[in-house]
Amino acid sequence: MRRGAPHRMKIVLFSRKKEMFYTASDEEIKQGQITDVYLARTLEIIKATNMDKYVKAEIFLKSFRDNYEWGVLAGVEEALRLLEGLKVTVRSMKEGTLFRVREPVMVIEGMYSEFCVYETALLGLLCQASGIASKAARCRVAAGDKLVVSFGARRMHPAIAPMIDKNAYIGGCDAVSVIKSAELIGLDPMGTIPHALILIYGDTVEATKAFDEVIDKKVNRVSLIDTFNDEKFEAVRVAEALGDKLFAVRLDTPSSRRGNFHELIQEVRWELDLRGYNSVKILVSGGIDEKDILELKDVVDAFGVGTSISSAPVLDFALDIVEVEGKPLAKRGKMSGEKKVLRCESCGRDWTVAIKEERERCDCGGVLTDLLECFIVDGKIISPIPEPRKIREYVMEQLRKFAS
Repeated sequence: MRRGAPHRMKIVLFSRKKEMFYTASDEEIKQGQITDVYLARTLEIIKATNMDKYVKAEIFLKSFRDNYEWGVLAGVEEALRLLEGLKVTVRSMKEGTLFRVREPVMVIEGMYSEFCVYETALLGLLCQASGIASKAARCRVAAGDKLVVSFGARRMHPAIAPMIDKNAYIGGCDAVSVIKSAELIGLDPMGTIPHALILIYGDTVEATKAFDEVIDKKVNRVSLIDTFNDEKFEAVRVAEALGDKLFAVRLDTPSSRRGNFHELIQEVRWELDLRGYNSVKILVSGGIDEKDILELKDVVDAFGVGTSISSAPVLDFALDIVEVEGKPLAKRGKMSGEKKVLRCESCGRDWTVAIKEERERCDCGGVLTDLLECFIVDGKIISPIPEPRKIREYVMEQLRKFAS
C-alpha cells in the first residue's frame, strides 16, 4: 500500500490576533486550525510514533430527526474546497442529492495524517448546510407550486448568511432576502416593506406609496398590512391606492393577534376579490414552518420562511474509518469496508453494497446508478462544481420523483 509524503502541516492554536467578530478566516479553516484538540493530538502521536496509515473513511448519518426518511446533501462544494490540495482521493454524492440513513455520502482515502485535523471543519460544513437544505426542501414539498422566500438571515450570525441562503435556495426556496447572498447565488434579492417604514410614515398607505415612488419599477410592490389596523381593511386601502401596481399584500401578524390565521387570511382574500382585486397575491411570514404551509397554502400565494430554515437542526453526520491499509476495519456499530450506494432510476430505492459487489438491476427491474462519484484525485478537483441554480434543479427533479 502506497505511502504519502511526510506531513508537514503545523497546527497553531489560538494564535490569531483579536478580530472584530468571532469568526474564522478562510485561511485558518484551510490550515486546519478549526479542529477539536484531540485530533491535533492524534496527529502529533501518529507522527511521533511513525504510525501513520493509509485509510478509507466514510461520512454517513445514523438517523434523522422527526422520523424523516430523507435529507438533502449540501455543503459539498465547501467540503471539496477544504480538501483540495491534500493528498487524498474523494468520492461523494453530488451536492443536492437526496440520501437516506446509513448511506455513505462521502468517502475519503489517503494517509490519515493528510486529513486527520480536517474532520471537525468537514463535518461542520456538511452538517449545517444539509440541515438547512433539508428543511427548505420539506417546506418546498409542503408549498407545492407556491412561492417560498428565505427570510431567516437575521436569526443567525451575519458571517454565515450567504451559506444559509445558498442552501435554503438549493433546497427549494425560490428567492432570498439578503443582498450579498443573492449576489453570490446569482439572483435578485426579494423583500417587501418593514414595519419601521410604516411607523415612520404613520400610515400603511402613505408608506406603500412612498415605496412605489422611489423604488425601481421592476421591483414588485408588496404592502405590509398588519401594523396599525385590521388586515382586511388595510388590504383594501392599499389596493385602492395603488390599483394595478399592487402585486401583493403581506401579513406578518403577531401570533398573539392571529386567532384563526386561516380565517383571517380568507377574510382578506374575500374583501379583495369582492372589489375586483383578484390579481393581488397574499404573502404570509412570521414563524412559518412546513406545518403552517400545509395548513395555509389553499389561501396563501407565497410564504416568507425564516427561523425554521435558517436555524434548522443540523444533520448529525459522522466520519468513521472503514478500511486500514487495504483491510476492512471499523469500530463497533459501523459496517467495515468501502461501499457503493446504488439508486434505482425507476422506483428510487437505494442499495448500499460492498464496493466489489456487482449489481445492475433493482428488484423492480430498474437500472441502478452509483451515487458516489469521484471528485478529487490526489488533491485535485477533477469534476466541475455546478452553479446553485443547477443544484436546485437537481433537487427539484428528485423531489418530484422520490419525495411526493
